[in-house]
Amino acid sequence: MIAKTVNNRGRIHGQSPYTVAVLHGGPGAAGEMLPVATELSRNYGVLEPFQTAHSISAQVEELHQVLLTNGQPPFVLIGFSWGAWLAVIFSAFFPDLTKKLILVGSGGFHEKYAKTVQQNRQSRLSERDQARLQKLMNAKDININELHRLLLKTDTYDPLPEQVQPVRFDWEIYHSVWPLAASWRKEGRLLETAAQIKCPVCAIHGDFDPHPAEGVKKPLTMAVSDFKFILLKHCGHKPWIEKHARDVFFKVLKNELQIERK
Repeated sequence: MIAKTVNNRGRIHGQSPYTVAVLHGGPGAAGEMLPVATELSRNYGVLEPFQTAHSISAQVEELHQVLLTNGQPPFVLIGFSWGAWLAVIFSAFFPDLTKKLILVGSGGFHEKYAKTVQQNRQSRLSERDQARLQKLMNAKDININELHRLLLKTDTYDPLPEQVQPVRFDWEIYHSVWPLAASWRKEGRLLETAAQIKCPVCAIHGDFDPHPAEGVKKPLTMAVSDFKFILLKHCGHKPWIEKHARDVFFKVLKNELQIERK
């Protein structure tokens, strides 16, 4: 089914009512949730907003406008990586608009898990690639193709070549939003925000994701009253591109959506 573009602020998939939204990662990786939106649109009306704003508060407001303009609340928000954090923040600000959160490959919610991400990535590379990755992550003008090649090595378990697609990445958005997001985690504000969530939350995480699963499971188990954690075997950061986890991921995802239909 062909998606419809909405004023360069996202895409609409499937048929009305549009009650499901997928939120991309990055910050700044607009469109990387397209395969998930496409698959789910067989059974659901799906919104795929592009977060283009350069601050957390502006991204929350931008998401608010796109959802209410094009969809029918309350929504199930499926957030990937940074999008998982954004879904949490949005739900805390607008609890009446959120029916359920599904967090895929989320970053950890406590600062003590932050260093583990880089350590995991470095351990999966040769010394030469380790040095190159470190240089790329600190550069202002990044070779996105080379970074994508290295992250395929560090963030995937056994990817399906036909499912691996290049992602449009806006580094200005990343450098504007990420430092503030990281400070929210370091200061405990991110977890405090998660504790305000009133709707059910389900986290889906790969056992080979460089972002440690315990960094999501342990903090949210304590902070969120209705929380479920599902660990996928032989799965990296993006379950939908993984040979051994793709089918299981979509089965789990559709089951979580079906629960909300009952």
